[in-house]
Amino acid sequence: MRLDPIFKPESVAVVGASRTEGKLGYTVLRNIKEGFKGRIYPVNPKADEILGLKCYSSIEEIPDRIDLAVILVPHSSVIDAIRSCAKKGARGFVVISGGFREAGREDLEKELVNEVRKVGGRLIGPNCQGINNPHMGLCASWPFIGKPGPIAIISQSGTIGAYMEMNCEF
Repeated sequence: MRLDPIFKPESVAVVGASRTEGKLGYTVLRNIKEGFKGRIYPVNPKADEILGLKCYSSIEEIPDRIDLAVILVPHSSVIDAIRSCAKKGARGFVVISGGFREAGREDLEKELVNEVRKVGGRLIGPNCQGINNPHMGLCASWPFIGKPGPIAIISQSGTIGAYMEMNCEF
């Protein structure tokens, strides 16, 4: 299925992972590590290890294929990150970074979409709250919501979607 690289990946690269608690790159990596059973590749040129995971200084350094790239770098670095992840096999891209159409940079957002299309990939974002598939143990978002249930929520607003998900009773 065309969305499997996003919702059912075997490996995830977190580009812009952070070792600073409270930063988004730390929180998203921690949430992925909390439940995801596949391979996780944090990418940060200034860290050797984050949350007990070997950290890679560049995407090119990752030794294996990537299915999903979760990108949390400044908007000026997102396109290069997409290209590098695509060379490693990524076809699923979640761009949490902002600074695109919502900041008056429609040209940059068009370039982002075109890069993903070139490789036949799928994109969630940019400027999004990430994704969550509790059935896979994959929470590439915040807050951590890991309990699987019988309801799927798809929302244009990450805040509304997270609120609804946190308040589901089943």
